[in-house]
Amino acid sequence: MRYTGPKKKLCRREGVNLFGSEKYDLSKGIRKTAGKFGKSSDSAQQLRSKQRAKRMYGLSEKQFASYFKKAVKSRGITGDTMFTLLEMRFDNVVFRSNLARTIMQARQFVNHAHFLVNGQKADIPSYALKVGDKITLREKLKESPLYKSFMAEFEEFKQNNSNGSVSAVRWIDVDVSSMTITVTGMPTKDDFDQAMDIARIVEFYSK
Repeated sequence: MRYTGPKKKLCRREGVNLFGSEKYDLSKGIRKTAGKFGKSSDSAQQLRSKQRAKRMYGLSEKQFASYFKKAVKSRGITGDTMFTLLEMRFDNVVFRSNLARTIMQARQFVNHAHFLVNGQKADIPSYALKVGDKITLREKLKESPLYKSFMAEFEEFKQNNSNGSVSAVRWIDVDVSSMTITVTGMPTKDDFDQAMDIARIVEFYSK
């Protein structure tokens, strides 16, 4: 039975799986062309690009716009800096590490203080991680059925993956045996989701 609901409709509108979960996979649907820009105006395309990216990170308009403002004040390329800041969010790193199936689930885990950062309690999803930071699952949660299922999936994935990595990105390392995430580098433009049009998002906020 095909899953429907408001979140699936958002995915269809944007043309991508915004939430990571298999039930929002569009490849099995019949409306795969939804979300394409067609002949819409530049302003409409900019808005759609912004909405798509905002929903992929699960942020409100105010939260998303604040990252653009921070990026403008930096010395780097505004769009690249903006998405580097977004990628380095605590909740996003947990999600990218495959220790949560959706960005919303990752945020819930962080809010409930499932993890320590460099040995200290941390429960703020927007916390900006740095290269070298280590995220560890709290000891008492390692025996929970949920995280045991993640560990089993990781072991199976490692056996079938040539480089043995279980992380979704190159700048994060996951030690399955200790359930530790290490930020080994900074994300680059090649690491950003290619479904996002960064240039149009910058254009939208630069008006």
